[in-house]
Amino acid sequence: MTAARPIGSGIPRIGILLAGDRSYPSFAAFRDGLSALGYIDGQMIEMEARFAEGLFDRLPGFAEELIALGVDVIAVIGAVTFQAVRRATSDIPIVFAVVLDPVAAGLVTDADRPGGNATGATNYDPEQAKKQIRILKQTVPGLSRLAILGDAGVPDTLPNLYMAEARAAGLSPQMVLLKGSEDIEEAFATFTGQQADALLSLEVPRTSTYGARIIEGAVSARLPTMFGRDLARYEPVLAYGTSLAAAARQMARMVDRVLKGARPGDMPIEWVKQPELIVNLSAARKIGIPIPPELLAIADEVIE
Repeated sequence: MTAARPIGSGIPRIGILLAGDRSYPSFAAFRDGLSALGYIDGQMIEMEARFAEGLFDRLPGFAEELIALGVDVIAVIGAVTFQAVRRATSDIPIVFAVVLDPVAAGLVTDADRPGGNATGATNYDPEQAKKQIRILKQTVPGLSRLAILGDAGVPDTLPNLYMAEARAAGLSPQMVLLKGSEDIEEAFATFTGQQADALLSLEVPRTSTYGARIIEGAVSARLPTMFGRDLARYEPVLAYGTSLAAAARQMARMVDRVLKGARPGDMPIEWVKQPELIVNLSAARKIGIPIPPELLAIADEVIE
């Protein structure tokens, strides 16, 4: 393992690693968060960014690459990314932004005092699954069979939660976990064969990376869609939740504290909760479903 060079020995070097690609709103939010704090890339800091683009087997190599560069801190987005970096170093500070409960997922053992070399922020909201399902039931009268699309490469915390909430709501959930883009066509064949009434796509790396293709499949299958807040850019009918980008901006503030000498293990995990509902009327018209007026009345944003 390579230790970080001492903080203060020149311009700080910040590594950032994502399981997805450069288009992720959370990456832009992290950069903007650093900029708001006065960290200008190439002047006040050197930023080294690596993107796995949904290919998780790239993550260990990228982690080793950042360590070899002598970065002072590594910012990671996503639990699978964090795990790759944590296996690579126990010395360099790690700050994460994730969409799940870091304790339940085993990323840290104590939210108030994580210990070791890691801390971070999460947009995890235990009520989000229940609310997303409630909104779908409000939008799709007679909703019975709910297709759920997830990621085989990440912890099962979110899939387990969503399956439980769907059953509690009286639905029959149908879960498919993607291993790669080649699984998308087969997933929709499964959903069609099981006569799914709507699709809920979890906010995980592969569904985020392949969001455009997932929407294409849903439109062809005429399935109403619910995505996480950040994935509204792919134009699902509905998007609800707290943006991971908000957690990434908080991650930038935590990186700032680390660069100023704070010990990650002493910094409590920070929860970010700013839920928003986005309704896309254009997407709804493509599959011929009306949006209830009462839902439009409470939406934070309506896309015509």
